[in-house]
Amino acid sequence: MTEVLELAKRLMAAESVTPATGSVFDRLEAMLDPLGFSVHRFTRGDGEPGSPEAPVENLFAIRRGPEGSKHFAFAGHLDVVPPGGGWHSEAFEPEVRGELLYGRGAVDMKGAIACMVDAVTHVPADAGTISFIITGDEEGPALHGTRALIDYMGEHGHQPDLCLVGEPTSVNRLGDMMKIGRRGSVNIWLEVEGTQGHVAYPHLADNPIPKLVAMLAELDALVLDEGNDWFQASNLEITDLEVGNMAHNVIPAKAEARISIRFNDEHSGASLSELVGSIAEKHGGVAKPIISGEPFLTPPGEFSDVIARAVKAETGIDPEPSTTGGTSDARFLRAVCPVIEFGLVNATMHKSNEAVAIEDLSTLSRIYTAIAKDALG
Repeated sequence: MTEVLELAKRLMAAESVTPATGSVFDRLEAMLDPLGFSVHRFTRGDGEPGSPEAPVENLFAIRRGPEGSKHFAFAGHLDVVPPGGGWHSEAFEPEVRGELLYGRGAVDMKGAIACMVDAVTHVPADAGTISFIITGDEEGPALHGTRALIDYMGEHGHQPDLCLVGEPTSVNRLGDMMKIGRRGSVNIWLEVEGTQGHVAYPHLADNPIPKLVAMLAELDALVLDEGNDWFQASNLEITDLEVGNMAHNVIPAKAEARISIRFNDEHSGASLSELVGSIAEKHGGVAKPIISGEPFLTPPGEFSDVIARAVKAETGIDPEPSTTGGTSDARFLRAVCPVIEFGLVNATMHKSNEAVAIEDLSTLSRIYTAIAKDALG
């Protein structure tokens, strides 16, 4: 327990608000190098800091097993969300109080990465190939993170057979849930152009607001589906509405809104973008979509059984296979190999006073060890 706790504290003490670069990667490399891993780090992106194109650091590490052996990958991210206020201790000065370790990244997901590192110390090098796929841009735009790592892996012939993402999937206690899939995500910006004019002379103007309101009403009334065996129903939410009119006696020239759709495998980002675009056009507007990810499912089977066995052995419970929650980098990795997410309890992720039970770190490390050994055969 002491070793995995110290690994977690070392990673958490490196401030790494997204996009993460520098010292936090130095610390992870220093942990993996003595374990026989070849570590490659690279930066992708050339935009200004704060922009979606800002540079992102990534790390791929691999410890090769015997020729022809299986390849199991651990994946995750070292970047964290900003700490915000209301902390009882410093967000980037990890502190043990009682049975908990406090600090930003405790559960999302530096604690899990520490468990991965500790786990591989107990997996013999001749058991098979193990790799780490670690990005500094999961909490941000995710443009130059895991997608860039996938490009690198393809260029160098690093093809995992299975991949475990260490996102905090547990809900009430460690081990009660694993994520075998996720819904897709598309954000769509809506815009209606009008003609500015005086409110007393509406015949000389064209008010875009009623058109946008009618458009949003039709979109809000849509029932996209009823869900299916593995996915909850898709939902469309209006997330922003803006006119920016500072004058009370002026009909504005433009009205804008934004919607976000989380969708299951009965749709695609393209089909929903087309649907919203046709409704926008009917009301005199335009739709500009950005698809963040498509839905995916790793059907229950051999891989989920490997995880369930390891969890049951350590916790005595059977993890529920689920597709609930937001998106993660598993949406990209699923194009490489079967992928499942499993990690710590998510109750405090992204919150002030984020914390992990110290005993959970030790237990998760043992679970990850068992998963890796079993997956490698």
